[in-house]
Parts: sequence; C-alpha cells; structure tokens
Amino acid sequence: MPFIPKETKKKVKAGYKTLYLSQELIDKLEKIATEHETSFNNVVVSMIEHCLEEP
Repeated sequence: MPFIPKETKKKVKAGYKTLYLSQELIDKLEKIATEHETSFNNVVVSMIEHCLEEP
C-alpha cells in the first residue's frame, strides 16, 4: 500500500525538534506535500507515525 499523509489533525500538545536532511530528501518530501496539498511537516510527521504503528 502506498504511503498517504494523514489529514491535518486538531492541535495536540507538541514539541519542537530540528532535523538535518539532505536536499534530495527535502525535495522528495516537498513533492509529496505538494501532490497531497499539505505541509512538509505533515508529511514528515505522518511518515514517522506510520512507521511506528503496531502491526
């Protein structure tokens, strides 16, 4: 099943972290965000949550 970013959720308690990514990875993530009309941040968070889900 292909990865699809989640819809933007209501605000929840959150923190702030800095990630250092290659420009190639940034470009790929921005392309996904544009295709799904969402933010870069939502794509990254959705991917992390997807990877951490229990089977």
